[in-house]
Amino acid sequence: MELKRVVVTGIGAITPLGNNVEEYWKNLIDGVSGAAPITQFDASKFKTQFACEVKNYDPLNYFDRKEVRKLDLFAQYALISSEEAMNDSSVNLEKVDLDRFGVIWGAGIGGLQTFQEECINFANGDGTPRFSPFFIPKMIADIAPGHISMKYGLRGPNFTTVSACASSTNAIIDAMTYIRLGKMDLCVTGGSEAAVSEAGIGGFNALQALSKRNDDPSTASRPFDKDRDGFVLGEGGGALILEEYEHAKARGAKIYAEVIGSGLSADAHHITAPHPEGLGAIKVMKNALQDAEMTAEDIDYINVHGTSTPLGDVAEAKAIKEVFGESAYKLNISSTKSMTGHLLGAAGIVEAIASILAVKNDIVPPTINHFTDDEAFDPKLNFTFNKAQKREVRAALSNTFGFGGHNASAIFKKA
Repeated sequence: MELKRVVVTGIGAITPLGNNVEEYWKNLIDGVSGAAPITQFDASKFKTQFACEVKNYDPLNYFDRKEVRKLDLFAQYALISSEEAMNDSSVNLEKVDLDRFGVIWGAGIGGLQTFQEECINFANGDGTPRFSPFFIPKMIADIAPGHISMKYGLRGPNFTTVSACASSTNAIIDAMTYIRLGKMDLCVTGGSEAAVSEAGIGGFNALQALSKRNDDPSTASRPFDKDRDGFVLGEGGGALILEEYEHAKARGAKIYAEVIGSGLSADAHHITAPHPEGLGAIKVMKNALQDAEMTAEDIDYINVHGTSTPLGDVAEAKAIKEVFGESAYKLNISSTKSMTGHLLGAAGIVEAIASILAVKNDIVPPTINHFTDDEAFDPKLNFTFNKAQKREVRAALSNTFGFGGHNASAIFKKA
């Protein structure tokens, strides 16, 4: 059976760097930090008091007041980013087979804020159960693709992928696979997350996972820097329209890039720490190259997982050297988490968008906030520190690694 080709024909985003794709990309290339003191709750008693929040967000600019009450913030971000992607794709819903148009979405947690609010309300009462009828439908992680499908009447495969920080890369990979196998013609795919809450910040603080650089939030996310002290929590969402190549060509769609390959693996090592030698990361990148029928020399840019944690950054850099050998020194490597923070289940999609636009525009977004070299990293590797670099980007590989040891990589190449 010959596999079908899969291309990207629409993009949407709502991120800490901008509430649409154009703003997001401009600020990525300009090296802007999305980190700032938390506004969504009083964080004064928390060890970490800053995050990468979506800026100037008013749900009433996007939804009716009645609708807002029925949607957790993660589902709002899903609907907003998918609408931009649908509009961008110029797909005419009256001229495509809606039974072959799916929605595959990623979320690491889902409606965390809803869960927190409902439990606080119950705990503050006298034990009498008073829960909103929307509690469960707002909270469950699969509700986002459900809402997207209902909005557009999309009756193809519809589900959510959950693999912590790898969730939305898993969603992209599943969407690509279903289209490759001829099970769908088009798919809205991506992910969203909204965990900047007491439970989110408090929970990750308890794990000692977050940066505590409260005196200087904008420089707190500093992947591959000697003084990195943990990740910065981010929020938002992103969406792609993936489409079978001949289907896209037939309707005259603009094509951003081709999704050419993917890899999956597990560390089978620890609930939160990566394998110290990067074994799962090595395997996932090798699997992606094999699936794409590419060699190490064919990749020009790696958008790394690069969370700014002491262990994770070292393991990933080791893995890149192991997989790419001498070709590693010809690569551009960058962590856009230095700007966006870590969007958890939505990290994969916002980084996939960065990779796709790097391929399209031949420019690599930087890893900002590099101040001090760390001898743990090979100085010959090009981490694209502090300033975007123009170069030909024939293909880009995007890595995401999740708690639980889940690894997912996707490769995008010029169409």
